[in-house]
Amino acid sequence: MPNLHDIERRIKSVTSTKQITRTMEMVAAAKIRKSTERMVSSLPWAVTVSDMLINAAKYAPVDSEPLLQVHDEVKRSLLVVVTSDRGLAGGFNSNVLRYADKLIKEKERQGIEVKVVACGKKAIGYFNYRNIKPVMEFAGLSADPTYEQAAQISVYAGNAYREGELDEVIVIYNHAKNAAEQRLIEQQVLPVCQKTYAEILGLNKQEDVFADFVEKEGTIPGDIDFEPDPESVMFYLMKSYLRNAFYFALLDSAAGEQGARRNAMKSATDNANEMVSTLTRVYNRARQGAITTEINEIVGGAAALEE
Repeated sequence: MPNLHDIERRIKSVTSTKQITRTMEMVAAAKIRKSTERMVSSLPWAVTVSDMLINAAKYAPVDSEPLLQVHDEVKRSLLVVVTSDRGLAGGFNSNVLRYADKLIKEKERQGIEVKVVACGKKAIGYFNYRNIKPVMEFAGLSADPTYEQAAQISVYAGNAYREGELDEVIVIYNHAKNAAEQRLIEQQVLPVCQKTYAEILGLNKQEDVFADFVEKEGTIPGDIDFEPDPESVMFYLMKSYLRNAFYFALLDSAAGEQGARRNAMKSATDNANEMVSTLTRVYNRARQGAITTEINEIVGGAAALEE
């Protein structure tokens, strides 16, 4: 059984750790509000652009925009993996990285060449350690992503898809469902998936803004005009769609990171409190046992002197 000094040192060590985890919990809680506000404020625009593109693409000429075309065969795929720069966030990063690794192996078994865009130091370190060199790397921006970062990814993905160097683009990230829960999302960005953000994130489904123009029984269909022309309209919509798809994923992941870190640090603080309570009880028992032993020795010595 450890002596009193060992237990006392252990209590002090756990108490110091508890102060650190408690501070990190408070910092993460303070950052959640800002990151969540950025994500929530960008969501309406991302939803609108996505729904507008999906709805407009149904009525645009097939060859109006190369990014709308589905390639006959998927031979090359791009995975945009979004993680954090820092750890101490529970399974926030490991869930994304394990899923991405599983998806890469699955596609390679199908004969698909996979390229990776790594967002966050954790993703960069993970893939480099496994000799998977990302085509693009972004570090130091996980907690405060920028629109320029999303624009760089969209330019690379869009150009590669137009030139036939890519056949699909997928982004993997953690969605901040609320301040306490994150959900892993696999979103197909290219070719344009018919799933809206309402279906991907579990939001209220939006109505088709062109529904009234579609021919129905007993009605006269309306005309849908693209001004100045379908090519210009679809190019602009696709450009906005790509940038906002990646930007929203980065903002959503940033909000989820702070929530996951607060949860992890709260659990660590609670465990530290429980450990301190347990060690304090052990310390008191050991101290009481030592006092009892000393009293018995004194009584025994006094009794021996009387004899």
